[in-house]
Amino acid sequence: QVQLVESGGGLVQPGGSLRLSCTASGFNLDYYAIGWFRQAPGKEREGVSCFSSTDGTTYYASSVEGRATISKDNAKNTVYLQIDSLKPEDTAVYYCAANAGSFTATSRSNYSYWGQGTQVTVSS
Repeated sequence: QVQLVESGGGLVQPGGSLRLSCTASGFNLDYYAIGWFRQAPGKEREGVSCFSSTDGTTYYASSVEGRATISKDNAKNTVYLQIDSLKPEDTAVYYCAANAGSFTATSRSNYSYWGQGTQVTVSS
């Protein structure tokens, strides 16, 4: 069964950090592009960061560039998104998505597999 499971969300104070995890089962992420998206209440789902496993290409949206790092642990078949210097506007449900191929893209239509999401709340 193909599955993506996110974890690592929670309540964080402004200025804090979080590392989100996206673990795949049923397929090998080594041949996939992975995207992290987020959706805040009343807003569209937006692409935050992408990683192309085959060539290591990364992409960061301007909203997180300089604060976020996307990485992959091949042995654990897991992709991470660390966000530092968190702001209240980072509050959202964060989703990971994957699709076979070598690309970085922030359009939802590029990804076939989606996780269930993990809530991140940045508040004092």
